[in-house]
Amino acid sequence: MKPANIAILGATGHIAKILILGLASANEYQLYLFARSKDRLALFLAENNLKEHVHLCGYEQFAQAAAYDVIINGVGIGDPQDLIQHPFKVFQITEQYDNMILQYLQMYPTSTYINLSSGAAYGSDFECPATNGKPLTLDINHLSVKDFYGISKLNMEAKHRSLNSYRIVDLRVFGFFSAFIDLNSKYLLTDIIKHIKTGEVLHTSADNIVRDYVHPKDFLQLIKLCLQEIVMNNVYDVYSLKPAAKFEILDYFAETHGLNYEIQSDPSHDSITGSKNNYYSLNHKASDIGYRPGYTSLQSIQTGYGQLKIGM
Repeated sequence: MKPANIAILGATGHIAKILILGLASANEYQLYLFARSKDRLALFLAENNLKEHVHLCGYEQFAQAAAYDVIINGVGIGDPQDLIQHPFKVFQITEQYDNMILQYLQMYPTSTYINLSSGAAYGSDFECPATNGKPLTLDINHLSVKDFYGISKLNMEAKHRSLNSYRIVDLRVFGFFSAFIDLNSKYLLTDIIKHIKTGEVLHTSADNIVRDYVHPKDFLQLIKLCLQEIVMNNVYDVYSLKPAAKFEILDYFAETHGLNYEIQSDPSHDSITGSKNNYYSLNHKASDIGYRPGYTSLQSIQTGYGQLKIGM
């Protein structure tokens, strides 16, 4: 059987790297990897001894290639700080690469397009977790930076649903952690890791926020399920076996890795994209196509940190 041709855009991204490793381990795929920095991508491939069934490409080659069976779009802003410094970029980058792929689908309409969307498409109000009936609350006359990322994802999803004759699948990722995460980015887990490395005390608010980190193996399972013929034009929330509360995460790192933390009554900052107290989903529609996560969020964190420590 001929190996499926899979194009991955944004191939130096943290989630994309996990997909590359997982898909490259099987001989059933030819991977065409696209990134703005081919040197960084080449280094990643060399470090992980990836030579066979992997092709390093520039974006200028994308439209010229023979038909891809699958296109995975992992392009996006990986660090919330970038959103503050360059708020327009989230719209510009999102539109540029999405439109490039949609133009490609017009030439090759049998291709499957898997887009890595975000739970932020639900908006910034997460006093309660996402559900199938969760309404979007948006103060349209007072838009701010915390709204921009979610609006860009919502706009993409709306475009994709309007093209219902194409096989376009949006996967809303709520949380993902692996050894490839940029430790300079501003997230709960990267802050924890920095404080473990320096030995400094991590100050945190008393809010026991809840986060959901999908395990790489579960995410790869979902990606492969989206390649089934029964999956057409749809959107699925990505979820682990069980989300994790902040103090569950902090206590794990305190007990096993020596993290020191203190509760601070006046937190120094809120999340750039909103407070999101319960940033996870109860919309488990992905079970309809066979998705069965096998790992909890805490197990995902343990796996990712264990691999990260080896590489430190």
